[in-house]
Amino acid sequence: MINIKEDKKLNTLNHSCAHLLAQAVKHLYPQAKFWVGPVIEEGFYYDIDLGDKVIKDEDLPKIEKEMKKIAKDGKRIVRHELTKKEALEKFKDDEYKLDLISRMDENEQVISCYTQGDFTDLCRGPHVETVKLLKHFKLLKFSGAYWKNDAKNKMLQRIYGVCFENDEDLQNYLQELEERKQRDHRKIGKDQELFMTHELVGSGMPLWLPNGAIIRKQLENYIYEKEQKLGYKHVYTPCVGTTNLYKTSGHWDHYKENMFPEMKVDDEEFVLRPMNCPHHMLVYKNKLHSYRDLPVRIGEFATDFRYEASGAVKGLERVRCMCQNDAHLFVTPEQIGDEFKKVVKLILDVYEDFGLKNYKFRLSLRDPSDKEKYFDDDKMWNEAEAKLREVLNELNIDYFEAIGEAAFYGPKLDVEVKPAVGPDVTLSTCQLDFLLPRKFELTYIDNNGQKQTPVVLHRAIFGTFDRFTAFLIEETKGAFPVWLSPIQVNIIPVNNTYHLEYAEEIFKLLNDKNIRVELDSREEKLGYKMRESQTRKIPYTLILGDKEKENQEISYRKFGSNETTTLKIADFIDMILNKITNKEN
Repeated sequence: MINIKEDKKLNTLNHSCAHLLAQAVKHLYPQAKFWVGPVIEEGFYYDIDLGDKVIKDEDLPKIEKEMKKIAKDGKRIVRHELTKKEALEKFKDDEYKLDLISRMDENEQVISCYTQGDFTDLCRGPHVETVKLLKHFKLLKFSGAYWKNDAKNKMLQRIYGVCFENDEDLQNYLQELEERKQRDHRKIGKDQELFMTHELVGSGMPLWLPNGAIIRKQLENYIYEKEQKLGYKHVYTPCVGTTNLYKTSGHWDHYKENMFPEMKVDDEEFVLRPMNCPHHMLVYKNKLHSYRDLPVRIGEFATDFRYEASGAVKGLERVRCMCQNDAHLFVTPEQIGDEFKKVVKLILDVYEDFGLKNYKFRLSLRDPSDKEKYFDDDKMWNEAEAKLREVLNELNIDYFEAIGEAAFYGPKLDVEVKPAVGPDVTLSTCQLDFLLPRKFELTYIDNNGQKQTPVVLHRAIFGTFDRFTAFLIEETKGAFPVWLSPIQVNIIPVNNTYHLEYAEEIFKLLNDKNIRVELDSREEKLGYKMRESQTRKIPYTLILGDKEKENQEISYRKFGSNETTTLKIADFIDMILNKITNKEN
């Protein structure tokens, strides 16, 4: 999807359409006063004070109709420049405009406003020449918004919209919005009972329901098995740590604003951990290491807590409580290249298993001029960044560089994946770190009997199980491959009186093979139960009637298909177990 804010022509068009919206609102609600109406990535919005009036669904078509009427009239949009004194006089009855004007520096800034017919608004511009160019727009939604984003201030009405140059672009955008709505993991998560949230638990704190817990457990089992084969040793560590732990690691200075507040217990101060590396540094430090022991690969499915802004929280995609597929690899400098290659190959292996093809590698580097955000050691940074480039070039991997996106302790490789809808998301990451091993005074004995400091690779293949699950939900529209599906087989007897006993036999056979199976023995019509099974997107629905019972067979219908296939029971079990083992649909 195009970023309207970054497209110069669309930016101007949407900026002008925000004024068209304000003019229409002023016609319909003469008491209206306006705060700000910026262009955003996906259109524009305007924050409006309507007094006691609250916008409702039926109000948007009325406002659109008035906007079209104004656009058809075709008035020119004219710029005027004012002194600060003139601006204060012109908008003297509007406290919102007065607030904006009062914060402008009259010695450095020309104060401008734009007039279109009977409406004038304070604005820097630029705008299109005439409102007749604003034909292809749509008002999308509305919400409440505190003035200046401060909960202590008055609640304003925020109306969102979008504008394009032609109707084809607008309709394509609206179609994509509808597709996004159908794929939204929050909607599917609710429909399929995968996860929930509750205000008593808190914003950004999802609760995984039984169906979602099955998916997450399958993901954990999958990546655990791969990591075991690669020599990872898994641990469990507390999801709190003392403030001194994070002062030692440097996170207290560089990451504190993203952490939950301290909790004082007896004589100690604790925080909910935002990441696991400090704990893993201490796990490594628990014993002496020889160069022969390295690499040491410590993994954990670890619950972390990060203070995300309430406006950024979104389902499982952006949470305050998350579970990371985390690991830290402790290596000698000579092992950096080989271990980094292995991490990249693991990422590529996992993406192949999940059928992910549309992704790109981003080499996230520091901004050398930012002495506040990044640990100040030019030699360390130059060596680390050069090493990652070297490995990526050896692997012949295409990548792009992003200045200022590194972690405070070192550069990193991020994998940006294009989801079914919406902007790219970062799933996997591998970070090179020379700093934390120094801070925790980690050592190993080299082949000359001397103490040396290891290098650490921080890596997460799934990123977090939360975000990866959100990605999978939207990628599959909730129609998971059979190995991941919470319920793999749904059994429906045609008639409980005659076929339930046979259905129970099949249920036991499948259940004994660890196939996740349900038996729908409700006294409902067959057609209703079949439709419901399809709605729940269960991969295989078995229909058992007289013929199946007599021949000791099953008939199944695969999700998304109208064809019914009949097999011997053993053949069906072999087929589905083979699909589960090979992770096929």
